[in-house]
Amino acid sequence: MHFKSPIKRRKSRQIMVGNVPVGGDAPISVQSMTNTETTDVVATVGQIQAIQQAGADIVRVSVPSMEAADAFGEIRKQVDVPLVADIHFDYRIALRVADLGVDCLRINPGNIGREKRILAVIDKAKDLNIPIRIGVNAGSLEKDLQKKYGEPTPEALVESAMRHVDILDKLNFHDFKVSVKASDVFMAVEAYRQLATRIDQPLHLGITEAGGLRSGTVKSSVGLGILLMDGIGDTMRVSLAADPVQEVKVAWDMLRSLKLRSKGINFIACPSCSRQNFDVIATMNALETRLEDIVVPMDVAVIGCVVNGPGEAKEADLGLAGGTPNNLLYIDGKPSQKIAKETLIDDLERHIREKASQKEKALESIIAKA
Repeated sequence: MHFKSPIKRRKSRQIMVGNVPVGGDAPISVQSMTNTETTDVVATVGQIQAIQQAGADIVRVSVPSMEAADAFGEIRKQVDVPLVADIHFDYRIALRVADLGVDCLRINPGNIGREKRILAVIDKAKDLNIPIRIGVNAGSLEKDLQKKYGEPTPEALVESAMRHVDILDKLNFHDFKVSVKASDVFMAVEAYRQLATRIDQPLHLGITEAGGLRSGTVKSSVGLGILLMDGIGDTMRVSLAADPVQEVKVAWDMLRSLKLRSKGINFIACPSCSRQNFDVIATMNALETRLEDIVVPMDVAVIGCVVNGPGEAKEADLGLAGGTPNNLLYIDGKPSQKIAKETLIDDLERHIREKASQKEKALESIIAKA
Protein backbone atom coordinates (compact mmCIF):
# COMPACT_ATOMS: atom_id res chain seq x y z
CA MET A 1 0.00 0.00 0.00
CA HIS A 2 3.05 2.25 -0.03
CA PHE A 3 2.70 3.86 -3.42
CA LYS A 4 2.77 7.38 -4.77
CA SER A 5 -0.42 9.16 -5.75
CA PRO A 6 -1.01 9.02 -9.51
CA ILE A 7 -2.63 12.47 -9.41
CA LYS A 8 -0.88 15.05 -11.58
CA ARG A 9 -1.38 18.41 -9.93
CA ARG A 10 -2.05 21.66 -11.75
CA LYS A 11 1.02 23.86 -11.95
CA SER A 12 0.55 27.03 -9.95
CA ARG A 13 2.54 29.97 -8.70
CA GLN A 14 3.81 29.56 -5.14
CA ILE A 15 3.10 32.05 -2.39
CA MET A 16 4.12 32.00 1.27
CA VAL A 17 1.59 32.18 4.10
CA GLY A 18 3.95 32.73 6.98
CA ASN A 19 6.36 29.82 6.76
CA VAL A 20 3.91 27.62 4.83
CA PRO A 21 4.37 27.44 1.04
CA VAL A 22 1.09 27.33 -0.89
CA GLY A 23 1.09 26.31 -4.54
CA GLY A 24 3.89 25.18 -6.80
CA ASP A 25 5.23 21.82 -5.68
CA ALA A 26 4.29 22.35 -2.02
CA PRO A 27 2.02 19.82 -0.27
CA ILE A 28 -1.65 20.76 -0.17
CA SER A 29 -2.02 22.71 3.08
CA VAL A 30 -4.88 22.15 5.52
CA GLN A 31 -6.79 25.06 7.01
CA SER A 32 -9.59 25.68 9.46
CA MET A 33 -11.18 28.75 11.05
CA THR A 34 -11.88 29.73 14.63
CA ASN A 35 -15.48 30.20 15.74
CA THR A 36 -14.76 31.89 19.07
CA GLU A 37 -15.24 35.60 19.64
CA THR A 38 -11.92 37.03 18.49
CA THR A 39 -12.02 39.58 21.29
CA ASP A 40 -11.91 36.64 23.72
CA VAL A 41 -8.15 36.17 23.40
CA VAL A 42 -7.90 33.22 25.80
CA ALA A 43 -10.64 31.22 24.08
CA THR A 44 -9.36 32.01 20.60
CA VAL A 45 -5.76 31.10 21.42
CA GLY A 46 -6.95 27.85 22.97
CA GLN A 47 -8.94 26.95 19.88
CA ILE A 48 -6.10 27.86 17.52
CA GLN A 49 -3.77 25.59 19.46
CA ALA A 50 -6.29 22.73 19.32
CA ILE A 51 -6.72 23.23 15.57
CA GLN A 52 -2.95 23.29 15.09
CA GLN A 53 -2.47 20.17 17.19
CA ALA A 54 -5.03 18.37 15.02
CA GLY A 55 -2.81 19.04 12.00
CA ALA A 56 -3.80 22.40 10.53
CA ASP A 57 -1.04 24.22 8.65
CA ILE A 58 -2.89 27.56 8.60
CA VAL A 59 -5.67 29.01 10.76
CA ARG A 60 -8.09 31.77 9.78
CA VAL A 61 -9.48 34.23 12.31
CA SER A 62 -12.41 36.58 11.74
CA VAL A 63 -11.55 40.25 12.38
CA PRO A 64 -14.79 42.24 12.00
CA SER A 65 -13.82 45.33 14.01
CA MET A 66 -10.87 47.40 15.22
CA GLU A 67 -11.41 45.94 18.69
CA ALA A 68 -11.04 42.47 17.18
CA ALA A 69 -7.94 43.69 15.32
CA ASP A 70 -6.31 44.71 18.59
CA ALA A 71 -7.21 41.33 20.07
CA PHE A 72 -5.70 39.70 16.99
CA GLY A 73 -2.40 41.35 17.85
CA GLU A 74 -2.42 39.68 21.26
CA ILE A 75 -3.40 36.35 19.72
CA ARG A 76 -0.56 36.62 17.21
CA LYS A 77 1.96 36.87 20.05
CA GLN A 78 0.73 33.65 21.66
CA VAL A 79 0.61 31.21 18.72
CA ASP A 80 3.15 30.14 16.13
CA VAL A 81 0.89 28.83 13.35
CA PRO A 82 0.36 31.12 10.31
CA LEU A 83 -2.77 33.23 10.74
CA VAL A 84 -5.13 34.57 8.08
CA ALA A 85 -7.29 37.55 9.01
CA ASP A 86 -10.81 37.37 7.59
CA ILE A 87 -11.82 40.95 6.76
CA HIS A 88 -14.75 42.40 4.86
CA PHE A 89 -15.09 45.95 3.53
CA ASP A 90 -13.08 47.98 6.09
CA TYR A 91 -9.60 48.59 4.71
CA ARG A 92 -8.44 50.13 8.00
CA ILE A 93 -8.74 46.75 9.72
CA ALA A 94 -6.54 45.22 7.03
CA LEU A 95 -3.88 47.90 7.60
CA ARG A 96 -4.04 47.36 11.36
CA VAL A 97 -3.64 43.56 11.36
CA ALA A 98 -0.87 43.87 8.76
CA ASP A 99 1.13 45.89 11.28
CA LEU A 100 0.30 43.33 13.98
CA GLY A 101 1.86 40.39 12.14
CA VAL A 102 -0.86 38.80 10.04
CA ASP A 103 0.37 36.18 7.55
CA CYS A 104 -2.39 36.57 4.95
CA LEU A 105 -5.32 38.91 4.33
CA ARG A 106 -8.64 37.43 3.29
CA ILE A 107 -10.13 40.56 1.73
CA ASN A 108 -11.66 41.17 -1.68
CA PRO A 109 -10.07 44.33 -3.16
CA GLY A 110 -13.20 45.20 -5.11
CA ASN A 111 -15.19 45.47 -1.87
CA ILE A 112 -12.86 47.88 -0.06
CA GLY A 113 -14.15 51.02 -1.74
CA ARG A 114 -12.28 53.84 -3.43
CA GLU A 115 -9.04 53.21 -5.33
CA LYS A 116 -7.05 55.10 -2.70
CA ARG A 117 -8.11 52.56 -0.07
CA ILE A 118 -7.24 49.61 -2.30
CA LEU A 119 -3.81 51.10 -2.99
CA ALA A 120 -3.18 51.57 0.73
CA VAL A 121 -3.83 47.89 1.44
CA ILE A 122 -1.83 46.66 -1.55
CA ASP A 123 1.13 48.91 -0.74
CA LYS A 124 1.11 47.62 2.84
CA ALA A 125 0.89 44.02 1.65
CA LYS A 126 3.81 44.56 -0.73
CA ASP A 127 5.95 46.20 1.93
CA LEU A 128 5.40 43.41 4.44
CA ASN A 129 5.24 40.48 1.96
CA ILE A 130 1.70 39.60 2.99
CA PRO A 131 -0.34 37.58 0.46
CA ILE A 132 -4.05 38.06 -0.12
CA ARG A 133 -6.88 35.58 -0.54
CA ILE A 134 -9.69 36.54 -2.85
CA GLY A 135 -12.76 34.71 -1.60
CA VAL A 136 -15.89 34.47 -3.74
CA ASN A 137 -19.01 32.86 -2.33
CA ALA A 138 -22.21 31.93 -4.16
CA GLY A 139 -24.23 33.36 -1.28
CA SER A 140 -22.78 36.86 -1.57
CA LEU A 141 -22.40 37.58 -5.27
CA GLU A 142 -22.52 41.19 -6.45
CA LYS A 143 -26.03 42.44 -7.23
CA ASP A 144 -25.25 43.13 -10.88
CA LEU A 145 -24.03 39.55 -11.34
CA GLN A 146 -27.14 38.21 -9.65
CA LYS A 147 -29.19 40.24 -12.13
CA LYS A 148 -27.04 39.22 -15.10
CA TYR A 149 -27.13 35.48 -14.41
CA GLY A 150 -30.48 35.28 -12.61
CA GLU A 151 -29.00 32.98 -9.96
CA PRO A 152 -25.58 31.85 -8.79
CA THR A 153 -23.77 29.91 -11.52
CA PRO A 154 -20.17 28.75 -12.04
CA GLU A 155 -19.73 31.49 -14.63
CA ALA A 156 -20.98 34.13 -12.17
CA LEU A 157 -18.54 32.93 -9.51
CA VAL A 158 -15.63 33.06 -11.93
CA GLU A 159 -16.59 36.48 -13.27
CA SER A 160 -16.74 37.81 -9.72
CA ALA A 161 -13.33 36.34 -8.92
CA MET A 162 -11.78 37.75 -12.08
CA ARG A 163 -12.96 41.26 -11.20
CA HIS A 164 -10.85 41.13 -8.05
CA VAL A 165 -7.97 39.40 -9.85
CA ASP A 166 -7.94 42.16 -12.48
CA ILE A 167 -7.62 44.82 -9.77
CA LEU A 168 -4.57 43.10 -8.28
CA ASP A 169 -3.04 42.51 -11.71
CA LYS A 170 -3.34 46.19 -12.60
CA LEU A 171 -1.57 47.05 -9.35
CA ASN A 172 1.18 44.56 -10.16
CA PHE A 173 0.36 42.43 -7.12
CA HIS A 174 0.57 38.70 -7.81
CA ASP A 175 0.95 37.03 -4.41
CA PHE A 176 -2.62 35.94 -3.96
CA LYS A 177 -4.79 32.84 -3.92
CA VAL A 178 -8.44 32.51 -4.91
CA SER A 179 -11.48 30.54 -3.82
CA VAL A 180 -14.85 30.21 -5.57
CA LYS A 181 -17.00 28.42 -3.04
CA ALA A 182 -20.58 27.22 -3.31
CA SER A 183 -22.70 24.90 -1.21
CA ASP A 184 -23.75 23.11 -4.40
CA VAL A 185 -21.12 20.51 -5.34
CA PHE A 186 -21.64 20.75 -9.10
CA MET A 187 -21.46 24.55 -9.08
CA ALA A 188 -18.30 24.64 -6.99
CA VAL A 189 -16.53 21.96 -9.02
CA GLU A 190 -17.29 23.63 -12.33
CA ALA A 191 -16.31 27.07 -11.05
CA TYR A 192 -12.93 25.81 -9.83
CA ARG A 193 -12.36 23.96 -13.11
CA GLN A 194 -13.03 27.12 -15.10
CA LEU A 195 -10.90 29.32 -12.84
CA ALA A 196 -8.00 26.84 -12.97
CA THR A 197 -7.62 27.61 -16.68
CA ARG A 198 -7.77 31.39 -16.22
CA ILE A 199 -5.07 32.11 -13.62
CA ASP A 200 -1.85 30.52 -12.38
CA GLN A 201 -2.25 31.55 -8.73
CA PRO A 202 -2.93 28.92 -6.04
CA LEU A 203 -6.52 27.85 -5.51
CA HIS A 204 -8.05 27.54 -2.05
CA LEU A 205 -10.62 24.73 -2.13
CA GLY A 206 -13.83 24.50 -0.18
CA ILE A 207 -17.48 23.52 -0.39
CA THR A 208 -18.99 26.32 1.64
CA GLU A 209 -21.74 25.75 4.21
CA ALA A 210 -21.49 22.03 3.50
CA GLY A 211 -23.56 21.00 6.51
CA GLY A 212 -23.10 19.15 9.79
CA LEU A 213 -20.36 16.69 10.62
CA ARG A 214 -21.77 13.70 8.73
CA SER A 215 -23.55 15.34 5.81
CA GLY A 216 -20.91 18.04 5.42
CA THR A 217 -18.12 15.48 5.39
CA VAL A 218 -19.85 13.55 2.63
CA LYS A 219 -20.58 16.63 0.53
CA SER A 220 -17.07 18.01 0.97
CA SER A 221 -15.47 14.65 0.23
CA VAL A 222 -17.39 14.34 -3.02
CA GLY A 223 -16.76 17.90 -4.24
CA LEU A 224 -13.18 18.31 -3.06
CA GLY A 225 -12.36 14.74 -4.01
CA ILE A 226 -13.36 15.43 -7.61
CA LEU A 227 -11.19 18.55 -7.74
CA LEU A 228 -8.23 16.93 -6.04
CA MET A 229 -8.44 14.00 -8.48
CA ASP A 230 -8.34 16.60 -11.26
CA GLY A 231 -5.11 17.93 -9.76
CA ILE A 232 -6.82 21.17 -8.75
CA GLY A 233 -6.20 22.70 -5.34
CA ASP A 234 -3.25 24.00 -3.34
CA THR A 235 -4.82 24.58 0.07
CA MET A 236 -8.17 23.51 1.49
CA ARG A 237 -10.71 23.93 4.23
CA VAL A 238 -13.50 21.49 4.97
CA SER A 239 -16.36 23.73 6.13
CA LEU A 240 -18.49 21.93 8.71
CA ALA A 241 -21.08 22.99 11.26
CA ALA A 242 -18.91 21.22 13.83
CA ASP A 243 -15.83 21.66 15.98
CA PRO A 244 -13.07 23.10 13.76
CA VAL A 245 -10.82 20.27 14.93
CA GLN A 246 -13.14 17.90 13.06
CA GLU A 247 -12.64 19.95 9.88
CA VAL A 248 -8.91 19.32 10.10
CA LYS A 249 -9.33 15.60 10.74
CA VAL A 250 -11.65 15.18 7.76
CA ALA A 251 -9.28 17.14 5.50
CA TRP A 252 -6.37 14.92 6.48
CA ASP A 253 -8.44 11.80 5.89
CA MET A 254 -9.21 13.08 2.38
CA LEU A 255 -5.58 13.82 1.56
CA ARG A 256 -4.39 10.51 2.99
CA SER A 257 -6.96 8.57 0.99
CA LEU A 258 -5.66 10.14 -2.24
CA LYS A 259 -2.00 9.67 -1.21
CA LEU A 260 -1.52 13.43 -1.44
CA ARG A 261 -0.19 13.78 2.10
CA SER A 262 0.95 11.44 4.82
CA LYS A 263 0.55 12.15 8.51
CA GLY A 264 -0.47 9.85 11.31
CA ILE A 265 -2.11 6.46 11.01
CA ASN A 266 -3.95 5.34 7.91
CA PHE A 267 -6.33 2.71 9.25
CA ILE A 268 -7.53 -0.11 7.03
CA ALA A 269 -10.48 -1.68 8.83
CA CYS A 270 -13.28 -3.99 7.79
CA PRO A 271 -16.90 -2.90 8.26
CA SER A 272 -17.39 -5.99 10.49
CA CYS A 273 -19.71 -8.89 9.80
CA SER A 274 -20.74 -12.20 11.33
CA ARG A 275 -17.31 -13.65 10.47
CA GLN A 276 -15.53 -11.27 12.86
CA ASN A 277 -13.64 -12.87 15.73
CA PHE A 278 -13.49 -9.68 17.80
CA ASP A 279 -15.50 -6.45 18.00
CA VAL A 280 -13.97 -4.49 15.13
CA ILE A 281 -16.08 -1.38 15.66
CA ALA A 282 -15.27 -1.04 19.37
CA THR A 283 -11.61 -1.75 18.65
CA MET A 284 -11.40 0.94 15.98
CA ASN A 285 -13.23 3.51 18.10
CA ALA A 286 -10.77 2.93 20.92
CA LEU A 287 -7.66 2.94 18.74
CA GLU A 288 -8.60 6.11 16.86
CA THR A 289 -9.17 7.92 20.15
CA ARG A 290 -6.05 6.61 21.86
CA LEU A 291 -3.66 7.11 18.95
CA GLU A 292 -4.53 10.62 17.77
CA ASP A 293 -1.16 11.89 19.00
CA ILE A 294 0.83 9.77 16.53
CA VAL A 295 1.99 11.87 13.58
CA VAL A 296 4.46 9.53 11.85
CA PRO A 297 2.88 8.08 8.66
CA MET A 298 1.99 4.41 8.91
CA ASP A 299 -0.61 1.92 7.69
CA VAL A 300 -2.45 -0.19 10.26
CA ALA A 301 -4.90 -2.92 9.23
CA VAL A 302 -7.58 -4.16 11.63
CA ILE A 303 -9.52 -7.01 10.01
CA GLY A 304 -11.88 -9.24 11.96
CA CYS A 305 -11.64 -12.53 10.08
CA VAL A 306 -9.27 -14.94 8.32
CA VAL A 307 -10.83 -14.35 4.88
CA ASN A 308 -9.44 -10.87 4.16
CA GLY A 309 -7.32 -10.41 7.26
CA PRO A 310 -4.00 -11.97 6.23
CA GLY A 311 -3.97 -10.27 2.83
CA GLU A 312 -4.61 -6.80 4.25
CA ALA A 313 -2.31 -7.31 7.24
CA LYS A 314 0.60 -8.34 5.02
CA GLU A 315 0.39 -5.06 3.10
CA ALA A 316 0.41 -2.82 6.19
CA ASP A 317 3.17 -1.68 8.54
CA LEU A 318 1.23 -3.49 11.23
CA GLY A 319 -1.90 -5.56 10.85
CA LEU A 320 -4.25 -7.77 12.81
CA ALA A 321 -6.10 -10.70 11.25
CA GLY A 322 -8.95 -12.14 13.27
CA GLY A 323 -8.79 -15.83 14.12
CA THR A 324 -10.03 -18.50 16.53
CA PRO A 325 -9.17 -18.70 19.37
CA ASN A 326 -6.50 -16.00 19.00
CA ASN A 327 -5.87 -13.23 16.50
CA LEU A 328 -2.65 -13.03 14.50
CA LEU A 329 -0.50 -9.90 14.50
CA TYR A 330 1.57 -9.07 11.42
CA ILE A 331 4.51 -6.66 11.50
CA ASP A 332 6.06 -5.50 8.22
CA GLY A 333 4.07 -8.12 6.35
CA LYS A 334 5.18 -11.10 8.43
CA PRO A 335 3.31 -13.04 11.14
CA SER A 336 4.64 -11.93 14.52
CA GLN A 337 2.53 -13.28 17.38
CA LYS A 338 -0.94 -14.22 18.53
CA ILE A 339 -3.04 -11.75 20.51
CA ALA A 340 -5.87 -12.80 22.80
CA LYS A 341 -9.28 -11.18 22.46
CA GLU A 342 -9.32 -10.15 26.13
CA THR A 343 -6.25 -7.87 25.84
CA LEU A 344 -6.53 -7.04 22.16
CA ILE A 345 -6.94 -3.24 22.32
CA ASP A 346 -4.19 -2.66 24.87
CA ASP A 347 -1.81 -5.02 23.06
CA LEU A 348 -2.52 -3.43 19.70
CA GLU A 349 -1.93 0.07 21.06
CA ARG A 350 1.38 -0.99 22.54
CA HIS A 351 2.60 -2.61 19.33
CA ILE A 352 1.44 0.32 17.20
CA ARG A 353 3.28 2.79 19.41
CA GLU A 354 6.43 0.67 19.29
CA LYS A 355 6.24 0.53 15.49
CA ALA A 356 5.58 4.27 15.26
CA SER A 357 8.62 4.95 17.43
CA GLN A 358 10.79 2.77 15.17
CA LYS A 359 9.56 4.56 12.05
CA GLU A 360 10.10 7.96 13.64
CA LYS A 361 13.71 7.10 14.53
CA ALA A 362 14.30 5.79 11.00
CA LEU A 363 12.94 9.01 9.50
CA GLU A 364 15.11 11.12 11.81
CA SER A 365 18.14 9.11 10.74
CA ILE A 366 17.37 9.67 7.06
CA ILE A 367 16.93 13.41 7.64
CA ALA A 368 20.17 13.61 9.60
CA LYS A 369 22.10 11.96 6.76
CA ALA A 370 20.54 14.17 4.07
